[in-house]
Amino acid sequence: MYAIITDTSANIPTPLLREKHIGFLPFSYYVDGEEVQCLDTEAFDGHAYYQSIRDGREVMTSQIPPSRFEEIFTPYLQAGRDILFVSMSSGISGSCSSAQLAARELMERFPGRRIEVVDTIGASLGEGIVALEAAERRDRGLSFDENVQSLKTMSRRMCQVFTVDDLMHLKRMGRLSGITARVGSMLNLKPILKGNEEGKIVAFNVARGRRRSVEALAKIYNKFVVLPEIQTVGIAHADCPDDAAYLEAL
Repeated sequence: MYAIITDTSANIPTPLLREKHIGFLPFSYYVDGEEVQCLDTEAFDGHAYYQSIRDGREVMTSQIPPSRFEEIFTPYLQAGRDILFVSMSSGISGSCSSAQLAARELMERFPGRRIEVVDTIGASLGEGIVALEAAERRDRGLSFDENVQSLKTMSRRMCQVFTVDDLMHLKRMGRLSGITARVGSMLNLKPILKGNEEGKIVAFNVARGRRRSVEALAKIYNKFVVLPEIQTVGIAHADCPDDAAYLEAL
């Protein structure tokens, strides 16, 4: 049976990864220049991570290098298994390109073995839901090629929207101009963002105040939902469980 692998950006709890037999690669991040690896989603201290951002410390993420992919992929190939890797959006991280580079190198070293990198054009649960579906379809008996094609179609149909509380962090990360960030913060404006067709983050609406921004996300759900009884909806939050619960209730 072929292997399904994703990365910790998918926000899938480690016990669920093990239950579904999904392998994963850890992302690294830096706080004031010191590297921290997210080796286990259950052990990740999300509150401390986001508190560092709120405190104005220098927090940066790091893409996974090709060598790390080779290290994780090789045992599967040695065991005679093909690999379907479900990747974070190439529009916001170079890790997808790293995976593709590693795949080409490894397929030369292991003739007859296949590695397919599926760019989900998403992140967080926008990536994680695709990874979980990949495992479900594998376990239902879909062939390697059938699964790859179905996941590519699914990724194009995903709708991922979110909001942030502090525009200044987006400014520090190079996502917004300084003037836009300062004016938005003074006016208590909260941008509504989404992943576009290229997997890049774009702002497409704005709300005044935190509560209204969460309510705006619920309105977007109501607009785009087609068959709520069978569709899968994921809610992820960045250290704001009360807001997530409010959104779920809406």
